[in-house]
Amino acid sequence: MIRPVQSHAPLLADIRAADRRDGGFRLWWLGQSGFLLQWQGIHVLLDPYLSDSLTRKYSQTDKPHVRMTALVIDPGQLSFVDIATSSHNHTDHLDAETLGPILSGNPGLKLVIPEANRSFVADRLKIDATVPIGLDDGRTIELLGLQFFGVASAHETVERDEQGRVKALGYVLQFGGWTLYHSGDTLRYDGMAEKLRPFAIDVALLPINGRVPERRVPGNLSGPEAAQLAHDIGAKLVIPCHYAMFEFNTASPDAFVSACRCLDQPFRILRGGERYDSGAKAE
Repeated sequence: MIRPVQSHAPLLADIRAADRRDGGFRLWWLGQSGFLLQWQGIHVLLDPYLSDSLTRKYSQTDKPHVRMTALVIDPGQLSFVDIATSSHNHTDHLDAETLGPILSGNPGLKLVIPEANRSFVADRLKIDATVPIGLDDGRTIELLGLQFFGVASAHETVERDEQGRVKALGYVLQFGGWTLYHSGDTLRYDGMAEKLRPFAIDVALLPINGRVPERRVPGNLSGPEAAQLAHDIGAKLVIPCHYAMFEFNTASPDAFVSACRCLDQPFRILRGGERYDSGAKAE
């Protein structure tokens, strides 16, 4: 079992200690595609998966989800969250055992989802269908001073509902002069880089576990593909995710690192529970 660099009480202490109103932001990798963003006292959870629900669900099947990295924090300890996102309906991005305690502990929480998934989200989380805030490709909303832009993701294709709304969304967040992109699960599709490049993204959070049909799950960018996409959209930094959670569906970051170096693409590898600090925003 991989041990997080910090977890539980030490992680909470680090989050509290890092809460500075200096214009910069902090990011913690919580495992899989989950991140905590902190900016000016606001905390945003991006696609958190903080339970063993999938390990239990698949334990007696031919596709066991054996956890590789220990849990970084109990979701019930996150009593200071302002906004949370779900990029699509897969459990490692929409987990009732994670979001249920977070919703209970944060009564004013704003939950951002793809509009196409509203009924599914309400049913899974056992909440009123009017509670989530829905977005779609090309739509935007402002929450607590952060601008959220919906950008279609392809998992493995850009799937739409009967009204044409996409079921898997990446989110571009703009706040205080910074721009962050969290793709959720995705492959690259035609026009994706052109759609993202105008945002002038400071940090891109991209999956690197790749596509292996034998896994029998929808695929994602490989490490080299993530590096190339980050380069093509002009991301100032790329941080990989969606690996080192389940034994059957992971990849080494080595190929990602090599590709970034070949492309002169700035990158940062985080360990579970580790913090990235942007530094103060230059005037």
